[in-house]
Amino acid sequence: MKKGRLLNAELSHVIARLGHTDTLTIADAGLPIPAGPQRIDLALTPGTPDFMQVVNTVALEMQVESALIAEEIKQHNPQLHSALVAVLEALQQHQGNIITISYTSHDQFKQQTQRSQAVIRSGECSPFANVILSAGVTF
Repeated sequence: MKKGRLLNAELSHVIARLGHTDTLTIADAGLPIPAGPQRIDLALTPGTPDFMQVVNTVALEMQVESALIAEEIKQHNPQLHSALVAVLEALQQHQGNIITISYTSHDQFKQQTQRSQAVIRSGECSPFANVILSAGVTF
């Protein structure tokens, strides 16, 4: 049995397979998931697990180089935006690298999910609670 805290086998496998610049999307319950990427549906009920629980868990397992967020989160979900940025800032200190945060329109964001290795669906039911994380290297 593995020692790490991540117990979901599908999610653990996807993170282990990521190469440099591969992406992983963490999504709210309403984001449309394209047919291409693997779908990892963690949603149980509205709010469970919430977006930040999933982000925090993935951040413990994945080396993150950059993050892409929909611009609309700033206006429509500012508290969640602040929490997400704070986690990414703490993660860059823990990892010892700079995590570039970029913004795009929600429509462009949805198109970018098509390039992700997987889309992880949380139970989050607040607007624009989505992020695309790009994998870095540990050396």
